[in-house]
Amino acid sequence: MASGSTLTVWLCGLDGPRLARVLAAREDTVSPPEPRSVGELADRLQRPGSVALALHLLTLPDLQVAEAVAALGVPASREALAKLLGATDGEAGRALEAILEGLAGRALVWPDHSGRLHMAAPLRQVWEAPLGLDAPLAELLADMTSDELRAMLAALGVKPPSTKQQRMAALVAHHSDPEGIASVVAKAPAAARKLLERRAESASPQPGSIMFGAPGADCEPGERWALDRGLLIRDRRRYGPARMPVEVAVALRGPAWHAPFEPGPPAVHVVSVNAAEVDRETAAAATAFAAHAASVLSACSAAPPARLKSGGVGARELARIGKAAQADDAVVRITLEAAYAAGLLARDGDRVAPTKAYDPWAAQEPSEQFAALLQAWRNLPLTPSQARDEDGKALPAVSGAPPCGGCLQTRHGLLAAAAHLPAGQGARASSDLGMLVAWHRPLADPTPEGKTPFATAIREAELLGVLARGALSPLGSALRADDPDELAAVCRRLLPAATGTARIGVDLTAVVAGTPAARLDALLDSTADRETRGTASVWRFSAGSIRRALDSGRTSDEITADLSAIAVGPLPQPLAYLIADTARSHGRVRIAPAACVIHGEEPALLAEIAVHSKLAKLGLRRLAPTVLVSRSPLDQTLAALRAEGYAPVAETADGTVRVEKTRPQRAAAPVPAPRKARARSGFRITADPHAAKAPAVDLNTLAAQLLAAPPTTPEPDPFGPGGVPFGTDTEEIVAGYAKRLSYSDVRQLAHAIDTGTAVRVDYVAASGSRTVRTLDRLTLDPPHLEAWCRLRDAERVFTLSRIHGVMPA
Repeated sequence: MASGSTLTVWLCGLDGPRLARVLAAREDTVSPPEPRSVGELADRLQRPGSVALALHLLTLPDLQVAEAVAALGVPASREALAKLLGATDGEAGRALEAILEGLAGRALVWPDHSGRLHMAAPLRQVWEAPLGLDAPLAELLADMTSDELRAMLAALGVKPPSTKQQRMAALVAHHSDPEGIASVVAKAPAAARKLLERRAESASPQPGSIMFGAPGADCEPGERWALDRGLLIRDRRRYGPARMPVEVAVALRGPAWHAPFEPGPPAVHVVSVNAAEVDRETAAAATAFAAHAASVLSACSAAPPARLKSGGVGARELARIGKAAQADDAVVRITLEAAYAAGLLARDGDRVAPTKAYDPWAAQEPSEQFAALLQAWRNLPLTPSQARDEDGKALPAVSGAPPCGGCLQTRHGLLAAAAHLPAGQGARASSDLGMLVAWHRPLADPTPEGKTPFATAIREAELLGVLARGALSPLGSALRADDPDELAAVCRRLLPAATGTARIGVDLTAVVAGTPAARLDALLDSTADRETRGTASVWRFSAGSIRRALDSGRTSDEITADLSAIAVGPLPQPLAYLIADTARSHGRVRIAPAACVIHGEEPALLAEIAVHSKLAKLGLRRLAPTVLVSRSPLDQTLAALRAEGYAPVAETADGTVRVEKTRPQRAAAPVPAPRKARARSGFRITADPHAAKAPAVDLNTLAAQLLAAPPTTPEPDPFGPGGVPFGTDTEEIVAGYAKRLSYSDVRQLAHAIDTGTAVRVDYVAASGSRTVRTLDRLTLDPPHLEAWCRLRDAERVFTLSRIHGVMPA
């Protein structure tokens, strides 16, 4: 029975509650509309994308059991699976039953009516060689003839039955006995025995290995002996290496060998912690991060960071923001990525600027601000504080890098690992939680720093207060439950409310304990200079800061009233004097914008010009009886006055009258043709003394002629509607994303993608460095390109827009 049909039958046999549990376990894959039948539901559950989503939720023993089922072949017996995993009884046996129940609940591995285990077809395709083992014997014998099966049985000393099916069954039964296989191999020639023992360690052939020649030719000494007895099988339809059936490999590995199976999480050294200690440390970390995050985004609002040409905010801008906010690089990166994901920041041309959602967010309480950033951090498809790539190059922030599913699973696995610690206990060293993350989410991305896996994610969780004293904090519990209401309630309980008052001292400083409210923060930023940030922020008043407030349109009385309203106690006398003295000298000298000045000796005439209705468009303003200023340029003002019947004259910068004289237009002299050089390289070219001299060239005339020449007709645009049509869909897709490539480069890159050939590209990395990479095995995944990079000798993901040139490999 096919796997899909078996799944349909199994689902039909489930009662309502169990079927509901299957849907709940895979709710991300059976989205509305609801399936109209169990058969349609089975089809959805077996789609490759559905299995990929379900795999992220599996623990290490779940994957180990699934890989063992794939190695045994489908359908597999429970007894063989338990024997392979060494979980026939005891605690391991009970754990195996619970894991099989969980896999069935996700419709990944399920039993049929006889108890044999089946597997979703896309899940089996995850492993090319599960446990390093090849296919079962029955699968490898599918193309064998009846005579070949009879010869194998005869070589093994087994009397061949009469039909092909019986002979195949007899051979499978013989190879299913590990003791029988060991007995046969023990009598083998030395060369064959060594070959079989070596191949048993890795029964699957190496990927890409190809053997040329006749199918019956021996490649290694002793191989023919093993082929004659069915201990190695060669595929009749293609030339390739001989393959070892899984039954033979397991038998030769010996009875002591078992597939890896870790039903329980690794042991972690724990210490006792109480809830009050965890709450205090959580509140301290969350309060500090919320204050720094508000400062980081305030710095971005005041001066939006510039983006690199390759995309993202570079190290220089990150350092500037960190210095302004007095926050380290990790806090700045986390804040920018979380704010970008939450919609508080967005790309605006060559900068990253706050959006309209930032102002309402900035006016909220610190607990509400922090909850929004924390929720965004939970769902980030990257590790935001990672500052270096795998090659050690600096990474920009908010660069739009390809999403990293393993990074997201790291964060979720860390929450799950900390949640499974015993109640009232935390890890003695928070780095020990990395071992638990690898067990709870084996597909997570470790992103190690030094030799510690998951160190970056653990440090981020501690900075945000998700982990405290090696245990999961109340914030972490709310994040793991993905309950925004509970998260908001915990934040309100742990984070103090914003402070609305400040202590202003006689030394002209204002001190705010805790997080200042948005109104207080804006008022002090506009009237004083901030000196420190953190649990206590300090501002200092000066003549320059008060002058800045007066320049914004406030009066001295308004500044005094506003500061008195937020001050604890009366306003100090030195500050009141500073405000009054600064306001007294403010505006004594004024500067007005003017494009040109109109002056004359007749006040009545200038008064008439100033009120002339048709000259209002010039923006005239009277400064003195004989002086007008105009907002329009000199030539425009001159023409307008003359059009209304006045007779003004223009002056030069030194006050003299500008003489206006129109030069007559003359045709430019033709440019003489260049003389031809007849001498070869290595000989001196001299002028012929008897030849006529070429007329001298007037450079001004030549420049005028070049300016008057018609523009060169450009070549047709291959990307536009009137250009050359694209040859393939790949060319059109590449051209849509790789904007920096010429049409010939687009065609060359598209040809390499379609044909699988290697190609060299001029690439600007996310760090801004420019390198030339040789790429092979290209796969187009717009707006990215996956390929094997020969420079790094590894798989890499490239952004099409960062490819600046293409060359043959």
